[in-house]
Amino acid sequence: MKEGILIYGCYGYTGQLISEHAVVSGLKPVLAGRDEKKVLAVANKLNLPSLVFDLTDSKLVADKLKDFKVVIHCAGPFKHTSRAMVKACLLAKTHYLDITGEYEVFENIFRLSQEAKDAEILLMPGVGFDVVPTDCLALHLKERLPAADSLEMALFQKGGKISQGTAITIAENIGEGCVIREKGKLVTIPSGSLTKVIDFGDVKRTAVAIPWGDISTAFRTTKIPNITIYNVVPPGVIDSMKLSHYLSFFFRSSLVKRFLISRIKKRPSGPTAEIREKAQTLVWGEAKNPFGVSKSTILELPEGYTLTAWTAVKIAQNILNQEPPHGSHTPAGVYGKDFIMQFDKVKRRDLD
Repeated sequence: MKEGILIYGCYGYTGQLISEHAVVSGLKPVLAGRDEKKVLAVANKLNLPSLVFDLTDSKLVADKLKDFKVVIHCAGPFKHTSRAMVKACLLAKTHYLDITGEYEVFENIFRLSQEAKDAEILLMPGVGFDVVPTDCLALHLKERLPAADSLEMALFQKGGKISQGTAITIAENIGEGCVIREKGKLVTIPSGSLTKVIDFGDVKRTAVAIPWGDISTAFRTTKIPNITIYNVVPPGVIDSMKLSHYLSFFFRSSLVKRFLISRIKKRPSGPTAEIREKAQTLVWGEAKNPFGVSKSTILELPEGYTLTAWTAVKIAQNILNQEPPHGSHTPAGVYGKDFIMQFDKVKRRDLD
């Protein structure tokens, strides 16, 4: 009988947080990754068993996974690593979780729903800050306004910093444009071209459209055909996004991207524990129906990487305790709109 959790990519910034929180939660996962020295450093620190393997051969990976009930895949950028791990999970009949926010990865995994059903496993990408709270908010708004045909959500991070892994993912996608969902289809628009002033209750901020994972997941969870996700950033960042559109040929260059990534790797791996403790994230959402009726809600959340560790481990625990539905699913689609409400520092305020 399958049992236990494998955390792959345990030595990345978020992978370490998830591994540490799993131990705090009373679990004893097996830690894994392709770099033996880095895997052992984390495993020894947490007194956990470990495995070392890369994702080159899915059949060999499947052999490593065959005794585990669930994998938490933390090794990004996921557009490079998720296909191999998902294929291995299908072969091994092991449930798959990851912490991606890359909409292309969601789209690819949702196409494999029937294969996952045939293998009797769950494929659930995005079990972290990308996209658990926003997915829950999207479903909450859909239930408040069942006839909604438009959904907008905006992220506002107060304090905090991004990790190396997140920064690398951003660098790899720079110059690719922004993506929104329009009439059920994914549509690319110029980066920085769509902005909106958002009222977060006690403060107003200008936000810019970004290709957040909810253009895929919220559509699957709610069936709302028009979805745009915004992020509050400084005006200078918006100007840089617009510039990247006009110089997309330059930023798409592999040489330029390698240079940016090399610079990123010289930075700290991620925010300190002190920064995470003080930081807060707000998520605003508004649903509208064809008659102009709207409903809006704000989620108050702890810092994103901390929340990712909590939600990823909790979903893995749920799978250990009860067999999940098979196929490709979203977090709110399985666990409901109130799943996010169980975590510390989470508040939800309906604005109308």
